[in-house]
Amino acid sequence: MKLLVTGGAGFIGSAVVRAAVRAGHAVVNLDKLTYAGSLSNVTEVAESPLYAFERADICDRAAVDVILARHRPDAIMHLAAESHVDRSIDGPAAFIETNITGTYTMLEAARACWTAAGRPDSFRFHHISTDEV
Repeated sequence: MKLLVTGGAGFIGSAVVRAAVRAGHAVVNLDKLTYAGSLSNVTEVAESPLYAFERADICDRAAVDVILARHRPDAIMHLAAESHVDRSIDGPAAFIETNITGTYTMLEAARACWTAAGRPDSFRFHHISTDEV
């Protein structure tokens, strides 16, 4: 199975990426690399032929479309989010943009990609979140 993991350089996302690669799945890690993500979290799998990294913003529909077309994953595990409550007080717009608009962008891009490919029933979109989102 080929998975696309958003937020795969973050704390939880990187654990998902490492576990999936160890289990023999091909993984595309889509991450913007903000304050919450670091590629050092995935160094264990960075050289694996099963691992690919794409630096992009989940709010950028054009970039997401290109990544989905390039990699054609079987499923998306969507973990990318702004989740630090203290930061939401000082800059709530970033939270709304990423957590709402970004999720909507990912859903619409996935729907368009798999509907066009004739695979809407075989594709899965798994949204993973915390109570902070």
